[in-house]
Amino acid sequence: MDLSFEHFWAQLIQNPLLLIAVALTLGVILVNGWTDAPNAIATCVVTRCMPVRAAILMAAVFNFLGVLIMSMVNATVAETITKMVDFGTDSHEAIVALSAALFAIVVWATLAWFFGIPTSESHALIAGLTGGAIALHGSLDGVNGSEWVKVIYGMVISVMLGFGLGWLVCKLIVLIFRRANRVKTERLFQAAQIFGAACMSFMHGAQDGQKFMGVILLSILLANGQNTSVSVAMPVWLMLLCSIVMGLGTSIGGKKIIKSVGMDMVKLEKYQGFSADIAASLCLFFSSTFGIPVSTTHAKTTAIMGVGAVKRISAINFSVVKEMVLTWVLTFPGCGLIGFIMAKIFMAVF
Repeated sequence: MDLSFEHFWAQLIQNPLLLIAVALTLGVILVNGWTDAPNAIATCVVTRCMPVRAAILMAAVFNFLGVLIMSMVNATVAETITKMVDFGTDSHEAIVALSAALFAIVVWATLAWFFGIPTSESHALIAGLTGGAIALHGSLDGVNGSEWVKVIYGMVISVMLGFGLGWLVCKLIVLIFRRANRVKTERLFQAAQIFGAACMSFMHGAQDGQKFMGVILLSILLANGQNTSVSVAMPVWLMLLCSIVMGLGTSIGGKKIIKSVGMDMVKLEKYQGFSADIAASLCLFFSSTFGIPVSTTHAKTTAIMGVGAVKRISAINFSVVKEMVLTWVLTFPGCGLIGFIMAKIFMAVF
């Protein structure tokens, strides 16, 4: 199958449904850039290591690099998303259902951003695609269980590993620097936290960028009536396209999300912010290496909770945590249902 940019562009012009599906996917990537990406720099901003604008610019650059470099090294997360659901062999109906699912994701993500609640774009993507596939088949036959189960693994891994690594890294730093001069360590961790935020931004791009690359690849395969269960090499132009759009979305920023994650949940010092960023980055790196789609929001927020638990459990603002957990719990049924309904409507109209 021809996956060159020239062939892709020609298909966009000839196939309006493919154009809609790709445009919606790019819209989701843009929304992800300004809703999820601020999680990566939240701790760096609230501990005053970097001003907001500089941090957002840095995140945009490293999001771009994360998508591009990690996709070249290991694109298994994108493959998991492509193979997770089956939209059938009818290219027309498949693209219609996929477009409806993507529309549902944009609606869900935008509402979450409007209310300033850190939501899981990854879970919204998975739920929307699943709802659309179920609507198309009229049953669970459209869900590939062996690939979908990786989502469950990802939920467990991101929560347990994020919290555990956050606690462990912070505890080690406390022990290592327990007798150090506080003024000197403040300067050290100011630089270290900028590094940690850059790592977190890079891994955010590596994880979330690959997910959306997988969706665009899925759109192309469906438009050509190809089997989505086969492995296909990721074209470089697709990596660049997703990288640029996510970087643009990040540059728009998300001050509400930064406040919710970095200020409302746990009051952080510089060494704590560094610990949370490194812990979350390690969690995302592990997941990306093994092709497991996880929520960057889960990884970052649970890492912050683990860091807060080192000092005392009461350091965590559980009312904010409860609000986040409620949002995560609602994402699968809520976005999945919207995806299902929109797919039925789109198939009836188009």
